[in-house]
Amino acid sequence: MKKKSLLALIIGEWNTKTIVAVAIGAALFGVLMVYGGVQVFTNTKLTTAMLIPVIVGALFGPVPALVACGVGNVLADLIGGWGFWFDWSIGNAVLGFFVGLLPVYGARIDEGVFTVKHAVIFAIIAVLANALAFGVITPIFTVLFYGGELTITFMQSLTGGASNVLVLTLLGIPLLFLLAKRYGGSKNLTKE
Repeated sequence: MKKKSLLALIIGEWNTKTIVAVAIGAALFGVLMVYGGVQVFTNTKLTTAMLIPVIVGALFGPVPALVACGVGNVLADLIGGWGFWFDWSIGNAVLGFFVGLLPVYGARIDEGVFTVKHAVIFAIIAVLANALAFGVITPIFTVLFYGGELTITFMQSLTGGASNVLVLTLLGIPLLFLLAKRYGGSKNLTKE
């Protein structure tokens, strides 16, 4: 396979397949944010929606994962009838970007490449990305957009971030190993 530049890995290859995957990812993210989780704090859930940036990021890159999560959060706000919380949409988009960095540090799921080293890097990024997205980005935009009270935002951010880390590491890492095995197995076919 031809080696891609860092910028190409970050932006991803935008074609029909990518656009469809991002659209489906955003729709699933929205639905799973509303119906695919368990309440852990006020308007905060332990949600399977966090698996969407894992899949989209692994197969298409960080920018497609960013778009899927950002648009997906807006859809969740619409589906849930909660009003629009763009501070959280931006936070989820930032999280999606960092979760989707897999191709940048060498994990090539579509070629069957995901090692223990990649899993460790993924877990570290999951923790740091949640701290950045929900400990810094979301509160900043809460104040800028809504002049919101930060105590509740920080409590939601803490519980949401911890929940996200659990889903990303405990479910996301095995999912990445399974995807890599599936894609790696399909590439090893030979013609007789």
